Amino acid sequence: MSDDEPRGILAVANAKAGTAKAAVLDAVMRELARHADAELRLTETLEDLRDTLLDPGGRRLVLMGGDGTVHTALQLLHDAGAADAVGPLGLIPLGTGNDLARSLRLPLEPVTAAVVAATGTPRGLELLVDDLDRVTVNTVHAGIGASATARAQRWKSSLGAAAYPVGAAWAGVSAGRGYPLRVEVDGEVLVDGDRPVLMVGVGIGGTIGGGAPLVPGADPHDGVADVVVSTSTSPWARVGFARGLRQGVHVERQDVTTARGHVVEVSARSGHFRLNSDGEVGDPRTSVRWEMRADAWRAVCPR
Repeated sequence: MSDDEPRGILAVANAKAGTAKAAVLDAVMRELARHADAELRLTETLEDLRDTLLDPGGRRLVLMGGDGTVHTALQLLHDAGAADAVGPLGLIPLGTGNDLARSLRLPLEPVTAAVVAATGTPRGLELLVDDLDRVTVNTVHAGIGASATARAQRWKSSLGAAAYPVGAAWAGVSAGRGYPLRVEVDGEVLVDGDRPVLMVGVGIGGTIGGGAPLVPGADPHDGVADVVVSTSTSPWARVGFARGLRQGVHVERQDVTTARGHVVEVSARSGHFRLNSDGEVGDPRTSVRWEMRADAWRAVCPR
């Protein structure tokens, strides 16, 4: 039987998703069951998730969650050398931003997405892998955006949703004149660190934060990484960059440089920087090197 016609479906969701999403999960499972025998597996630990992913019993895996869920699943599969071997993954967007789903043009309504997960077309997708063997499935960025998210995460328990604008304000102040970053794409120097950088974005898909087109035009199927570097570090330039980012026209600015390639390297001339990969902020780094892996895994996309 071909990948287009799964003989069964194993849907995977986080057991800690909460009662608020229980009705959504039920509706998704009813739709999946209209197309094939479908089982829901609720996982509680990373080990539980890994074991489930690696042994689907010949069925199509369907991941239910947000960008972080897909990121975690692909990291586990990559670590096991099974990112492509498990077959095409169906994706049901249940997160806040769902930027990977947007990049793949998946329906954002869960039940409609379930139809695609069961009946869509498998397509090969890229994977960014860094020098610590960590993966990015959609977009990774360094600079003010990652710093804002890191600060917001610290304050989220006490400030709730207000943590994010507070974090952004703190990052804007603490970034000062920007970050002294050197950026190379396939050996070509885009910025050498002499001019401060506000933000570096590397995209498989194009959006961050629930639809902001950081890397407009990025194609997750074309085998190359799209890179955006902003040196918009003065107060007025930051405002202009932010306004342009909302509409995807920031790449037309003179203080924004774009490139495409297979190997991207970022290093700090001094200090360190943080990376936001698929919405998850990592530990401080002084350098990072990514390689693009074409057709590293498959997702079920609209026909």
